[in-house]
Amino acid sequence: MLLLAAALAVCAPGPRDHCVHDGDTVWWEGEKIRIADIDTPELNGACEYERDLALRARNRLVQLLSAGAFQIARKGQDRYGRTLATLHRSGRSIGDQLVAEGLARIWSGRREPWCPGA
Repeated sequence: MLLLAAALAVCAPGPRDHCVHDGDTVWWEGEKIRIADIDTPELNGACEYERDLALRARNRLVQLLSAGAFQIARKGQDRYGRTLATLHRSGRSIGDQLVAEGLARIWSGRREPWCPGA
C-alpha cells in the first residue's frame, strides 16, 4: 500500500479523476473505488433524513481524505466493476471513523434502509 495524498473535492459532472462521489465511493486517478467496510446513505435516498445524512457523510469523507496521506487497500471488484478497498490513515480505517461518527454503518453484505420506519 502506498501513502497517497491529495486535496479532494466533491465530484462534478463529467470525467472524474480525484474526487468524492458519496460517503462510500471515491475516484482516485480515474479508478472508481467503493469503500468495502462501510455503507452510507444514498444522495438520492428515499427520505429527507437519508438524503441529509448522505450529504453529511460525503462532506466528511472529503474532509478526512483531504486531511493528509492515506492508504488504499484493494480487495477486488464488486458486481458493478468498482474496486473494493478499505482506506486507512495511521493504521485506522477511515470507514470505521465514519461509523464512529454516526455517518455510516458497518457493511452487512446487503443494503438496508436508512429511513425511520422503513
